[in-house]
Amino acid sequence: MDYNYFPNSKLSAHWKKIGIDRRSGVAVPLFSIYSNNSIGIGEFTDLKLLVKWCLKTNMSIIQILPINDVGPDFGPYNSVSSFALDPMYLALGKLRDVNLSTFKQKLRELKKLFPSGQQKVDYKIKEAKINVLREIYSLSYTRGINQFENFKKNNSYWLKNYAIYKVIKELNHGKHWEEWDDNLKNRDEKALKDFEAEYSDRINFKYWLQWQLYEQFILFKKYASKNGVKIIGDLPFLVSRDSADVWSNQKYFDLAYSSGAPPDMYFAFGQRWGMPPYNRAEMEKDNYVYIREKLKYAENFYDMYRIDHFVGFFRLWTIDINSDINEAGLNGKFIPSEEEKWKENGIKILEPMTESSLMLPIAEDLGTVPVCSSEVLWEYGIPGMNVQRWVKDENQNYSDPLKYRINSLATLSTHDSSVTLDWWKHEAGTVDEKLFQRLSLAKSISIEKFNSVKQILFDFSKSSEGRLFWKEDMDTVEKFLAAFGFGYDFNWDLIKLYVESYDEKNKYLKFIGNENYNGKNPDTEFQFMALKKVLESSSIFAVNLFQEWLMLDEKFFLKCDKESCRINIPGVVNDSNWRFVFPFSLEYILEIGINSKIKTLNNESGRI
Repeated sequence: MDYNYFPNSKLSAHWKKIGIDRRSGVAVPLFSIYSNNSIGIGEFTDLKLLVKWCLKTNMSIIQILPINDVGPDFGPYNSVSSFALDPMYLALGKLRDVNLSTFKQKLRELKKLFPSGQQKVDYKIKEAKINVLREIYSLSYTRGINQFENFKKNNSYWLKNYAIYKVIKELNHGKHWEEWDDNLKNRDEKALKDFEAEYSDRINFKYWLQWQLYEQFILFKKYASKNGVKIIGDLPFLVSRDSADVWSNQKYFDLAYSSGAPPDMYFAFGQRWGMPPYNRAEMEKDNYVYIREKLKYAENFYDMYRIDHFVGFFRLWTIDINSDINEAGLNGKFIPSEEEKWKENGIKILEPMTESSLMLPIAEDLGTVPVCSSEVLWEYGIPGMNVQRWVKDENQNYSDPLKYRINSLATLSTHDSSVTLDWWKHEAGTVDEKLFQRLSLAKSISIEKFNSVKQILFDFSKSSEGRLFWKEDMDTVEKFLAAFGFGYDFNWDLIKLYVESYDEKNKYLKFIGNENYNGKNPDTEFQFMALKKVLESSSIFAVNLFQEWLMLDEKFFLKCDKESCRINIPGVVNDSNWRFVFPFSLEYILEIGINSKIKTLNNESGRI
C-alpha cells in the first residue's frame, strides 16, 4: 500500500511521531477485562497483560474505551469529567507512597467480596474501593511528596473544580448541580473559597485519588511504549450535563438544548443523548482553552485519540430540552442549519485541537455523514472509520477492502453496534420495524394497510428483536412497490431501506468468499474470514473489538452464540449495557491456541 500521502498532509508532524505503518490492534473497555490480581473490575495494571497479548499476536495498537470518572448510570460516554479518571480502575495493591501492610487483610476481604470474572460488572465495586482508599489516605502522609505537589500544580486548570464539584455533590446526596444552593450552583467566589477552606481534606483526597490514577496509567503507557504498542484513547466529544466540566464552564455549553442524532435505519426515532452542545462563540473567545487543556492532559496517556461523533464538529443535531423525551431525536435540528457553514464550523474547532497536541486524532465519522467531513479528513490526513458491514458501493454490494480509504481505521464492529455474530443472526437482511412503520405512516399509509403490507413483504419466522426479515421471493423493487400499490414516485427512503437490506446475507457471503453458510449458523471459520477481509483492507489501521478476535476460539464463540457479547445498545437502559465481562482472565487468554492463528492473520496482511 502507498501511504506517502500522510507525510504531505496537514498533520505530517503527527504522522512522523506515530510512524506510517500498517497496524493492527484491539479495542476494549477496561471494565470487561481482568487478571488474577484484579479486584472486582479491570485495573490499570491489567493492561500490561494486554500489551503482552498484542506482542504474541503481532499487534501494535490498544484502543481503550473512555475511562473518565462516570456518574450513577456508569455510561463511559456520559462522564462527570472529561479530565478525571475513574477511581474504580485503581489497583489498590500498587498505590504509590503508602504503607499497605495494615490493609492486606482488608484487600483480601474486598477481593473475596468482589471476585473478578463474574458474569457482569458489579459497579458497587466503585464505592467499596473508594471507602478503602479513603481509609488508606487517612493513614498516609501526603505532604511534601514532590510528585503529588507537582501533579496538583500542573493540573490546576481542571483539578480543583473537579474535586470541589465531587465534594459538593457528595454533601448534597448526589443532587444535580442545577439543584444546589444558588451560591454554589452559580459559583459565587466567596462561597467557593469558604467551601474549599471548610472541606480542604476531603478535596485533597480527590486530588490524591487522581494522582494515584495518573501514576498507574503513565506506568502502563511507558510499558506499552517500550514494547512498541501505541495507545488510542477514546475522548468523548460531549460530556454529561451533570458534570464538573459543565458546572465549572457553564458559558461554554448551551443548556437550552440536548445533543443527539437524527433518525436513521438503525434508530427509527433518532437519539437524544442528554449532553449539552457547546456554545462555540464563547469557546472561541477564550481560544478554545477548555479543548486545549483536555488534550494536554490526555497526552500523558495516549499516542492517538478517537474523536467520538466527529460529524458533530460540522453540525450537531440538537433537541430542545423541553420537548417530549419519548420522541427521542425526532424533533431536533442541525445547528448550524446552513450547509455552506458546516465545513468552516468543523475546522474552527479542529484547528486548535491539532495545533495543541501531536497526538494523532482518529475520527468516528459514522451515522449521517456530511460531504465536508470526508473532505476535511483527507486534507488533514486524519483516519476516519470504515465499519465493514456499512461500507458498500452504489449497488449496495460490499466494497472491495482494497478500495477502503487509506486514511481510515477498518473494523468489524464498534462498542455501540452488535458484534458480527449477533449482526448475522438478528440484523443482516432486515429492516428496523419501527423505522419502516414511521416512514410508511409518513406517506399517509393507514396502519391497517401497513400491517397488511408487512405480511406480504416479510418472513416472520425469521424476524426477531424488532427486525423484519425480507421474504426471499421479494427479490425486485417492482415487487416491493407492488405490495404497497405504488410506483417509483413512492417514498424514496422506503425504497432505499429495501435496496440496502434485501439479500444482504448472500451479498456478505460472496464478499467474504464462502457461500456455504447460507441458511446455516456461523462458526469460528466464518469469523476468521470476516476478520481476514478487514485486515486485508487498504486502511492504514485495522482495530477490532477484543470480542471479535476471541470469537476465533471455539469456547468463547459458543458462549457468545448462547448469550450476546455486545457492550452497549444505544438509547436503551438495562442491566446489560456497559457490564459485559469476558469469561476468561487475561492470563488464560495469553495461553489460548488461537493466538498463533491471529498472529498469522496479521503477518499475512502485512500488519504489525
